[in-house]
Amino acid sequence: MNALAHASTRRPLDTALHRRSAAAVLGVLLVLSTVFAISAGATSFSASETMRFLTAAITGGSIDADDHTAYTVVWDIRTPRVLLAAIVGAGLGLLGVATQAMVRNALADPFILGVSSGASVGASAVVSLGLFAGLGMYALSAAAFLGALAASAAVHLCARSNGGVAPMRLVLTGVVLAYGFQSLMSLIVFVEPRGDAARTVMFWLMGSLGAAAWSAVPVAAAALVFVAVWLGRHADGLDVMALGDATAHSSGVDCDRLRLRLFVLTAVGTGALVAVSGAIGFVGLVVPHVVRLVVGPRHRAVLTLAPLVGALFLVWVDLLSRVLVPPRELPLGVMTAVIGVPVFLHLIRRRAYTFGGSR
Repeated sequence: MNALAHASTRRPLDTALHRRSAAAVLGVLLVLSTVFAISAGATSFSASETMRFLTAAITGGSIDADDHTAYTVVWDIRTPRVLLAAIVGAGLGLLGVATQAMVRNALADPFILGVSSGASVGASAVVSLGLFAGLGMYALSAAAFLGALAASAAVHLCARSNGGVAPMRLVLTGVVLAYGFQSLMSLIVFVEPRGDAARTVMFWLMGSLGAAAWSAVPVAAAALVFVAVWLGRHADGLDVMALGDATAHSSGVDCDRLRLRLFVLTAVGTGALVAVSGAIGFVGLVVPHVVRLVVGPRHRAVLTLAPLVGALFLVWVDLLSRVLVPPRELPLGVMTAVIGVPVFLHLIRRRAYTFGGSR
């Protein structure tokens, strides 16, 4: 009995109707959480006030002059931040599924291919060396995106052989080059004469949405939609590839071509998300496993719920990072680790969970 069939026989959400119901419930929870996250913070607003400001902003309605400051906080500061948290969480959840399918490794996440380390090199070059200064507030995001793409290209070129790109070779190359990129980042920060460069780079490296703005939302949303649509169209191919290259080839699936497309998709998608949020660990690693625990390993079901779970998770993580130690903000990576480590350890100790097919 193959892994997919074996693991799909005793899941709580066995039918498409159950999965659609679960998606609807998660969607409602996400909307309610989004409104609550916009309302809460150093200055809190009631749900009715928040909805009044959001309605006025969306419909072009008017507000009283006395409410202008509160309106600015809700619409110009918190709304883009919370939306970006939901978008990045959803994207990392999807990309975690894609990465684990691509390398057939349950411990893989979007950053295992050196994307995070490459982006950190670009970010540290901006902070320490002042590169891309002409791009102003977009310099950090642009450098991080280009660094992520350059790192991904280097990993793929180094991992490629005459026989294509084997999953294990890809993982090992990504891990090794990630160490190299991290060393390069440390060197750039080390030679920087300003003392605050290391702190700035470290905070970005652990993830932050403190600089979220409306201008970043369309780009991140477009990346999320592209990733979701592409993965949705290839969900059946991912199921076949999970059975092994030999079985997939006999079923007519070209694993090398599919793996290359997954690699490009993961590199571009992760680069776009990292550019606006920094490197946020654990979301892409934990969310796919949590979803598989409920719906089983079939990718169409996992891809339906993973973005909703990821979005819900990161909206609450961002909210907690803002309110736990005011007026300071905790890096998002700290909060995801605090939650993700015990969850993942719990999954490891569950004998019934197969981590996508292998114990």
